[in-house]
Formats: sequence, structure tokens, C-alpha cells
Amino acid sequence: MELCNLGERPPLTEIPKKMHAFVVRQDRFGEPKDAWQREVIDTPEIGPLDVLVYVMATGINYNNVWAALGRPVDVIADRQKKGEPEAFPAGGSACSGIGWAVGSEVTNVKPGDEIVVHSGWWEPDDPWVLTGRDPMLAESTRIWGYQTNYGSYCQFARAQSHQCQPKPKHLTWEAAASYLLCASTAYRMLMGWSPNTVEKGDYILVWGAAGGLGSLALQIAAAAGGKPVAVISEEEKRQFCLDHGAVGVINRNDFDHWGPMPDVNSKEWGLWFKGARDFGKAFWEAAGAKESPRIVFEHPGEATLPTSNFLCATGGMVVICAGTTGYNVTLDLRFHWMRQKRFQGSHLSNDEQAAAVNQMVIDGKVDPCLSETYGFDEIGHAHQLMLENRHPYGNMAALVNATEPGQGVVG
Repeated sequence: MELCNLGERPPLTEIPKKMHAFVVRQDRFGEPKDAWQREVIDTPEIGPLDVLVYVMATGINYNNVWAALGRPVDVIADRQKKGEPEAFPAGGSACSGIGWAVGSEVTNVKPGDEIVVHSGWWEPDDPWVLTGRDPMLAESTRIWGYQTNYGSYCQFARAQSHQCQPKPKHLTWEAAASYLLCASTAYRMLMGWSPNTVEKGDYILVWGAAGGLGSLALQIAAAAGGKPVAVISEEEKRQFCLDHGAVGVINRNDFDHWGPMPDVNSKEWGLWFKGARDFGKAFWEAAGAKESPRIVFEHPGEATLPTSNFLCATGGMVVICAGTTGYNVTLDLRFHWMRQKRFQGSHLSNDEQAAAVNQMVIDGKVDPCLSETYGFDEIGHAHQLMLENRHPYGNMAALVNATEPGQGVVG
């Protein structure tokens, strides 16, 4: 078979030579609505430990805004330096689908299995991985569908078998596609950095709590017995956060001290310090107790880190996975070393962490927070909304081979 239409299923294990996919080319780098375009490309071959996934729906994540812009990394040039020939990224870092064909050494997935795919990818022969250490700390680790090719914006995606988890039967294809990148990232941030993991009664500060990442962090923290306090930027998001596990909410627009911290010897520092203290009082009010957060769940970065570091409890942790407001960091180190705080970077998740949070979804402890479902040809538009910060809160998905929303529920 040369090519099949979206939603058309060839016989199981039969692989068309070509497929539909959304890709970026270097001469289109720029706004996602123009950079991401639908093309017909060759269907990838799979290796002995790979799974070819017939993608039913894909999640929409911010990393492929970066792929469209060509910054901070030109992912095409980066892969070509490693010897990969393709002049495009066929992106997408989370999906639900059907295992269509499996490599000769795959044991955990068989053709016909309904699966979801997490985004942690690494070389199977990496010496670090082979010794049993955390693969996410291996030099070969990549973000699937961003730093690797043939992700979930393809009719047939190529994933490593260890990335595959069972699809929650109670979820539609689009809901199942929407959560695993953000959920596994949030789980590692909150539960992966012993001894600074969420324990019963711990207060947690969650920035961007109504977003795809933050809304899952609220639920994971609450399910572990924590007391998350949500930070929002729009008042209409307050109830959404309370409905998803927050014990209280702070509107960051009630404060104006954001940005890099002024020099500690300047007059401006005194104004900044007053703003940080006022934010701390707002945290107490939202938490209903004069307690500092044991974990600060960070991703804005430059604008908020000075306050996060000040507010974090003695012996607590500021854990960060992004820098959506900028990459330059200013901290008052006096509050950092004298109160023995931890500043921890965190990235994606390993298989065990992805499996743990996927089980929380299966058990009904975490909801994907699916807010909007788009058609396949709206993938560029969905990323444009993200770039312009006009996307709905929660998580988004796009249909690929699923022909309409609402399909995929079993039982």
C-alpha cells in the first residue's frame, strides 16, 4: 500500500510506504501557523526495540512552538549533526494510539494494543542506561518528537517500546493523548527528587497552576497528601484550580515586583523585598496557615525565581523544568545557603515515573484536564495560540486517525 487516508486502517501490521504528517522546514521557521504544514512523507522503518504506532490523537505541547521558531535550538540542524538525514522534524511528543508493528526484540507491546506514549527517549546501548541508572541523566536522552523525528504529528509514529504505557480504558483517544508529557514531567518534579518529595501535609507552591503542567501538578500533589497553593494570572482561573486540588489561590497580578532581583545594596532591592514579603503573606492567607512551601513548582524562571527562592521553606526545594519568562537567574544567595535550600533542575521522566503517573490516571486520581480538541489540520493553529498565550487552560489535543471526538472509551 502506498498511502492511506487519515482514519483508514490497513490490515494490522501492514505498513503503507508513505504517510500524512505535520512537519517544519528550515525555510519556514517562524510563527507556528506558517511553520507547521501538512506533508506526505515516507513512513519510518522501525528497529528491533521500536514500536510503530497508529496514532489516534496527539497532545499539543510548547516544545513544538520552539521547533517552529527554530529557537532556542534548531532541531533540524541538531539532528543532522548527529548524522540523521531528514530535513524536517515530524514532531509531537505525546499520543494515544494502537501498536501497529513491533520490532523483533519488543516484549511489552504487541500489534493491536491500545497505548499512550511518554516522551523520554534514549539510546538503548547507552552505557549509563545499561548499568541501571536513571536514563534521564544519560547523555543520550532526548525529547521524543522534538529532538527526535517521527513523533505524534504523524499518521504512524515511531517510538521506543519502553515509552509505551497502557491507555486508560475510560478515556477518549483525545483525552488519553493530552496528558502524559506534562503529567510525567510534573510527577518527576514532585516525586522524583528524594528527600524533597511531596509528603502528607506539605504545602506546595505551583506557578502557572491553570496550565497543562500546573493543573496536573495540583492533582498529583493533592493525591500524595500535599496542600498545593495555585498561582494564576487571571481571576477566572481561580475556581478551576480549586476544583483540581488547590487549597488556595494567589493572583500574581496583585503584585508588581516580578523580574530579575535588583542589587542587594540598592534602594530598588528594598522595594523588591517588600513585594516578595507581601507575596509570602498572600501564600499564608491562601494556605490557611503560616507555613512556607516545602516544594516550589517552578517553570516561569527569570521573572519569579527570586521570589520562589525567598519563599521556599528551610531545607525545601525549588524545582524547575523551564524558563518561560527568561533564562537569566538572580537569587539572594543568603536565603539560599543559610536556610539550606535546594535548587533542582528537572526534565521529563523515566519509565517508572511515567508508569506511576499513568496508573494515577487509570485509577481516577488524576484527570487529564483536556480543554480543547482540534482537527489534524489545526495543529499549526493550536501552537500559534500557545505562542500568543491565547490557548485555553488545561491540556489540548488534536485528532490524527480518530475521525471524531469521543471515540476510544472501552467499557
